[in-house]
Amino acid sequence: MRILLLTLLIAASGFGQDKFNHVQWTAGAVSDTTPGSTIVVKLNAKIDPEWHMYSLTTPPGPIPTTIKLNHPTVAKVVYYQQVPLKKFDESLKTDSETFEGETAFLAQVTLRSDVAAGPITLTFEPRYQTCSGVTCIPPRTRQIPVMLNVKAGAVAVGSLPAGFTEAKVASLKAGAPAQESDLPSFLLLAFGFGLAAIFTPCVFPMIPITMSYFVGQKGGIGQAVVFCLGIVVLFTGLGLLATIFLGPAGATVLASSPWVNGFISLVFFVFGLSLLGAFEITIPSGLLTKLNDASGQGGFIGTLLMGLTFALASFACVGPFMGTLLAASVSGGKLRPVLGMATFASGLSLPFFFLALFPKYLKQMPRSGEWLSRVKVVMGFFVLAAMFKYLYSLDAVLQTGLLTRERFLAAWIVIFATAGLYLLGHVRLPGVSNEGEMGVGRLLCGLAFVVFGVSLLPGMFGGRLGEIEGYIPPPGANSVSAGGGAASTALVWIENDLAGALAKAKAEGKMVLVNFTGYACTNCHWMKANMFPRPEINGVMKNMILVDLYTDGTDAASVANQKLEEEKFKTVAIPFYVLYDGEGNVVATFPSLTRNPEEFLAFLNTKSAAPVSSAKTDVPGAPFKTLEGTPLSMDSWKGKVVVVNYWATWCIPCRKEVPEFNKMQKELGAKGVMVVGISMDEDGAAPVREFLKQNPMDYTVGLGSGTFDELPVTVVMDRAGNTVKKFSGFTKPEDIRAAIDKAL
Repeated sequence: MRILLLTLLIAASGFGQDKFNHVQWTAGAVSDTTPGSTIVVKLNAKIDPEWHMYSLTTPPGPIPTTIKLNHPTVAKVVYYQQVPLKKFDESLKTDSETFEGETAFLAQVTLRSDVAAGPITLTFEPRYQTCSGVTCIPPRTRQIPVMLNVKAGAVAVGSLPAGFTEAKVASLKAGAPAQESDLPSFLLLAFGFGLAAIFTPCVFPMIPITMSYFVGQKGGIGQAVVFCLGIVVLFTGLGLLATIFLGPAGATVLASSPWVNGFISLVFFVFGLSLLGAFEITIPSGLLTKLNDASGQGGFIGTLLMGLTFALASFACVGPFMGTLLAASVSGGKLRPVLGMATFASGLSLPFFFLALFPKYLKQMPRSGEWLSRVKVVMGFFVLAAMFKYLYSLDAVLQTGLLTRERFLAAWIVIFATAGLYLLGHVRLPGVSNEGEMGVGRLLCGLAFVVFGVSLLPGMFGGRLGEIEGYIPPPGANSVSAGGGAASTALVWIENDLAGALAKAKAEGKMVLVNFTGYACTNCHWMKANMFPRPEINGVMKNMILVDLYTDGTDAASVANQKLEEEKFKTVAIPFYVLYDGEGNVVATFPSLTRNPEEFLAFLNTKSAAPVSSAKTDVPGAPFKTLEGTPLSMDSWKGKVVVVNYWATWCIPCRKEVPEFNKMQKELGAKGVMVVGISMDEDGAAPVREFLKQNPMDYTVGLGSGTFDELPVTVVMDRAGNTVKKFSGFTKPEDIRAAIDKAL
């Protein structure tokens, strides 16, 4: 009778399942056992053709399979799985682990020693996600009952069969920050700096001298590797010191620390004057002499010390590159200075290893001469120009008002124009002689510097300078550049007074746009200079009450504003924009810089939460919410062709569709097409925010309610809100665009 009941229960778990379930589960038979013993339960999974299920250990992205067993008689349970199919998933940018066809899992169950004799039913609950090439099914949960008979004297069988490994679940450490998306570009810059440093007067002439030391020795390639290692060790050590000593300053955010900005400005000023020939920065000769004597002993130790000596001797020219990298890295995490300097040193030492492999190319290298001195002087001008950027950050945070926009631009105009005149032979500095003709390359470079300097002049008289605006002071209230052509787009901002702005908005029946910003915030300045003056953006903002809340100053207001942003919106990032209604309710938020005016315009046009109730109620997944948990108004959909894409972070075909939807929004937004991405993640906004950091969606993103049997699902609606076409699964872009054309 017990066997018959078990058979019926197992059959019930395998039959009568919904059509979207693509895995049939069964359990293997279990022999009688004793109290306190360990048994092994086999759970079989048969997967439908053309579908796959993720393993217990697949990395985060899709949803891994999990198996749960809660029973008072169980003391411990350990799960095992067969070897999954591991392959690189282009959408996840990592390896995924899947099962296809048939697989099995083992549950090694240890019973408590005080278990009473008699029959026991253990119910295993696997939760799993299945995907095909075009669609994913949200996680399903099944119950698999397994009946045991506990009796004294039974022979316990608990050995594990071959072909199974313990399933140690892969997970991200809670609270661990994701790798910064700009780290690859930072390391590429560091490597480029290392290569560029080779062509300086301190380094380039040393190449043939240094190569002669080890190319002729036994094991020349090995000696070259050790020499390069000496360079890498020294600069990586400097990066480690920067991590230790500059860590606290970096933690306060580089752009907001007057101490760090002041120190960097001083360092750049000293290096700039040195490169222009005012004086020479050198390492104490005694130290270099000792290292040189030690390296003369030969062998790998001597070669290593020679690499250290070379690196120290080149410090005068390499220093500006190092300073720039360290300045850009101290606020980017503990490992960033170390990785940056190691990559920089690799670029600097690479030619030595290359020339050790192919010494014949040493003879083909250009000879050092005046051109190296010119490189050094031009570097000096660049370093002085960079110094003014950090001086401005210092001045802005302290709010001294000394380095105005006009003075900053005047300094840059003079610096870049002088660099051009130097290359053209009109400024007498080392590297340019009266003898010989000027080469075409030097002529073009000189003209480019002069043209760039002159092109900055309009910025002093009301002109906008595009991308450069993020790095220079904005026009002040009494600034010459605050007038002129900018008058028609001038916006009135209330500073650090949210309560006053809300009171004014209530009295006038307007919305409030709060701009959490910073005095030294490059992205904040870019938005004010390039996004807000756009006619479509400016027209909407003029009908709002605008308030700037600065968070990076040293005053009490900045401290209070940062606390407000952190406590209410769980972020300290700037810029950060918030829409309030006249009653002080948060309507919508918008994080960071955007170069997509349609995206920002959609945010500005978000209405109060109340109109949501009047939106169409037959839209699947409605009502929608923003990622901040407030109602997502659908009023902005009126009169537009709307493409609603239902997706989830764990859905691989959904990820593949994102680039095409970004393209649709960019190309068709001006024609009245609006793309909306509605996440159906069970865990709400948290996984969506993490996903968007690495996979930006250039359109409105919200959260849906209810469940879908499969994802992705895309619905195209016409201007009247009627459904034109519904697509299930991954859909070809041309099919969606055909439905959009029909709706238009």
